[in-house]
Amino acid sequence: MSGQVPDTTDKSVRELIAAMPETFWHFHRQYDRAYYEYSRIHLGNDEAARHLVNMTFVHLAAVWPRVARNPGRYAWALLKQRVAAELSLRGRTPTATETLAFTRAIRAATVPLLDSFRSSFRAAYGQQVAELEEGLGLYWHMARLSERHFDVLVLRDALGFTTKDTALVMGVSTATVRSTRRTAKGRLAAAMNCRFENDPEE
Repeated sequence: MSGQVPDTTDKSVRELIAAMPETFWHFHRQYDRAYYEYSRIHLGNDEAARHLVNMTFVHLAAVWPRVARNPGRYAWALLKQRVAAELSLRGRTPTATETLAFTRAIRAATVPLLDSFRSSFRAAYGQQVAELEEGLGLYWHMARLSERHFDVLVLRDALGFTTKDTALVMGVSTATVRSTRRTAKGRLAAAMNCRFENDPEE
């Protein structure tokens, strides 16, 4: 949004945006990129993702007096509802893997995780099977994690946000992000019958 709204937006919305306090714009600057990247991954379209995020912030502006004290969790839930609604209109779900952006995001998230898997895969199955399992098995299992586990891995590992920023985006504590990520990795390891190396952040 960057303080501006599209020319197609009606006058009342432009007036609403123009009247917003600095706290709103600070929130916008802090979370716009995360919301856009998350939406783009699921929708697979830059323009659609930008429009969805802009309209999410317009809605947030309309209810800002009620949520200004702690907008993070509300805004994240609102964004996810809008992404899910848009995907539903397209006959998809938030865990569908049909977009190139979504595929790339999961692959990007698996890169750091694969480093921890390689040694145990090679020891157990040999090099050739390990390469197949690394490329397909982890990808398949990650897409089937719970919503919160998946979101943490996407934000933290695919999009590269820090634990602190991931917590802020999702409206949860850093401890929750760490434990959720640890549990997600544990479930992946169990599903794939191998283990992760220790992560200093956990």
